[in-house]
Amino acid sequence: MKRRPFGKSGIEVSEIGFGGWAIGGSWGAQAEGDSIAALQRALDLGVNFIDTAAGYGNGRSERTIARVLDERKARSNVIVATKTPPTPGIWPPSPYCKTEERYPETYLRANVEERCTQLSTSQIDLLQLHTWTRAWNRDPKPFAVLRKLQEEGKVRWIGVSTPEHDQNCVIDLIRGGWVDSVQLIYNIFEQEPAAELLDVARQHGVAVIVRVPFDEGALTGKFTESTSFAEGDFRRNYFAGDRLARTVRRVEAIHEDLRQIDHTLPQVALKFILAHPAVSSVIPGMRNASQSALNCSVSELRDLSPDLLKKLRRHNWRRAFWYSGK
Repeated sequence: MKRRPFGKSGIEVSEIGFGGWAIGGSWGAQAEGDSIAALQRALDLGVNFIDTAAGYGNGRSERTIARVLDERKARSNVIVATKTPPTPGIWPPSPYCKTEERYPETYLRANVEERCTQLSTSQIDLLQLHTWTRAWNRDPKPFAVLRKLQEEGKVRWIGVSTPEHDQNCVIDLIRGGWVDSVQLIYNIFEQEPAAELLDVARQHGVAVIVRVPFDEGALTGKFTESTSFAEGDFRRNYFAGDRLARTVRRVEAIHEDLRQIDHTLPQVALKFILAHPAVSSVIPGMRNASQSALNCSVSELRDLSPDLLKKLRRHNWRRAFWYSGK
């Protein structure tokens, strides 16, 4: 497993990290035994970066991760990132939301204590605010609170997870020195971060964690227009209406560019992300040991050629909120 610098932290993390959303149960039924096996296999294969959140199964993902790390006595060798959501309200926050209402200091402090309890630790490695709005950039009080918690030793590093509809809103936070890391969406379809965000993060020594590498599963190539998702599966809404059919057609177009190479589409999807030098770690979801093995093996594959990367860039899909274009 290859490792990359994690911003200016002085440490290196596995370029393939463990995405802990699915083991929380938000992608349909998830057996605890499969979750544990997935984590164990990933750690055996060199993964030392795990991402989770308070909202992933109401702490279930965090608790499972803590259990595995404690059983392996691997706490000191693995970086665990988690996220604090805003208080209940509009998601993502609207331009009229107030930081003192959505991320008040008393709430942030209490939530960090809760994250410590769920993860069975006295210090959070990386605490990320789970969403943001550019309306708060002029006075980012929540990050001032997190810096105090950092000084108090409750968290090692602080970061932000971008809102899907306005990822560039965190650029001011990066330039202002408010964050040590940023978690964003970047994949063969979603390439907007390459315009500025990725380069700004690299310039300022801010670690980049890439989520949604497979576009919620579409870029694994396993979906058809008749694929259905169970109740409780996040993708049931994500691919509602004609979204799945349109996505499948675009995935078929990508396959045309891969006819002359021996990489699979999921391997190409991960390698495309890792081709950008700003990326610290990409965090595909891993629901069982087999998925962990497949994802981790990508680190040892040869890099994509400049010619193929150029072709893949043409699949940039400026869909925003699934506008009516093809």
